[in-house]
Amino acid sequence: MSENRFPKRVYGTGDEPDPRFSLANERTFLAWIRTSLALIAGGVALEALSVPIAPGFRLAAALVLIAAGILAPLQAWFGWARVEKAMREARPLPGTLFAPAIAAVASVVGVLLLLGYFLR
Repeated sequence: MSENRFPKRVYGTGDEPDPRFSLANERTFLAWIRTSLALIAGGVALEALSVPIAPGFRLAAALVLIAAGILAPLQAWFGWARVEKAMREARPLPGTLFAPAIAAVASVVGVLLLLGYFLR
């Protein structure tokens, strides 16, 4: 009964995929949500704890983490929908759009913390 399922733009197309694949796609969605929570918690912890680095660098790193944590649920939702629709239409699965950004965030935060440590 795909007419009662949300979002219709995903469930209103193609054929029902193997449930194992849909459930794996949901687990990936939840992994992005956990990643989002961890990024936000890391940003808050940097500012809440007495991390011995230059305050400007600490704040910048915290803000980068929190911003990435705010964007990660968007990747979760749109990534889930893109993959689910591709499975329903028997197309190749799309890659994630946000994984390279998460790698860049980790690198930027690492550099900010390293600089903040040496310039304190």
